[in-house]
Amino acid sequence: MEWIFDPQAWIAFATLLALEIVLGIDNVVFISILAGKLPASQQAKARYVGLGLAMVMRIILLFSISWVIGLTAPLFTVFQQEISGRDIILLVGGLFLIAKSTHEIHQRLEGEEEHASAAAAATFTSVIIQILLLDIVFSLDSVITAVGMVDDISIMISAVVIAVFFMMAFAGAIGRFVERHPTVKMLALSFLLLIGMTLIAEGFDQHISKGYIYSAMAFSVFVEILNLNAKKTKAAPVKLRQRYAE
Repeated sequence: MEWIFDPQAWIAFATLLALEIVLGIDNVVFISILAGKLPASQQAKARYVGLGLAMVMRIILLFSISWVIGLTAPLFTVFQQEISGRDIILLVGGLFLIAKSTHEIHQRLEGEEEHASAAAAATFTSVIIQILLLDIVFSLDSVITAVGMVDDISIMISAVVIAVFFMMAFAGAIGRFVERHPTVKMLALSFLLLIGMTLIAEGFDQHISKGYIYSAMAFSVFVEILNLNAKKTKAAPVKLRQRYAE
């Protein structure tokens, strides 16, 4: 733990922590959507278990750095395209995100009856399994980012643990906000479709700058905030008239 007294190590730690939090936002949103299918009494538990699994997964992979790095070695070639273990995980993860997001969007657009039946069919175990599958994909991406930035494993683990506790602190608020605003949930699911396509592209060694992706997401969130504020402003006079009528 000599890095505690090294200013450059603290800069690396702060940078990695910020990146881990940014990379974890997608995970938190998806976990919140999946947990929202459970009864209210189980949602908080599902969020904490899901994020706890994410932390454990990241720490296990960090202690298996040589294995993670080895995942980038080509395993076989398809149509002159070298495929590594990391590529396979990214491809499967991207397809999983696209399939799951499309299914969730279908439920939202098919009406309350189908959504209610789907929510009733969801169990705590099935939701945790889905969260675990998602954690595998995002944990790999997070660990590869950490390995590429920092050499000291204690810095990596510290950043991962603090980032997960940060996400746990705000997961409930994010989940409640997403549940209150159906348009935000639809926007979040659209983001997951985008992330799924990005994972598939990276699985085929087509690098897409994260800056473009996060810029598009940030702009979409900004527009949605304007829409929510406009809706709130429009509804204010109606509530005022109802109050006076009472």
